[in-house]
Amino acid sequence: MTGEKLLQFPCNFPIKIMGSSREDFAQAILGVVIRHAPDFDAATMEMRPSKGGNYLSLTCTVRALSKAQLDDLYSELSRHPYVKVVL
Repeated sequence: MTGEKLLQFPCNFPIKIMGSSREDFAQAILGVVIRHAPDFDAATMEMRPSKGGNYLSLTCTVRALSKAQLDDLYSELSRHPYVKVVL
């Protein structure tokens, strides 16, 4: 069974984005997320610094309307120069 069949749209879908801890990381990622999910509420973004403080993990739960929307969002996040990992 493919992942496409496991999801029913629309649905709430959490995306975890990890990158170097920079002052503008969260704001840059927020811009990407809102471009693909305009109704995303920035106040719901969860931020967790790594133990050493060198990395920052963001969790954004978006209201996904389609697999194509999620694919486009993952693709843009993965190409972003601040991003190390997208889960």
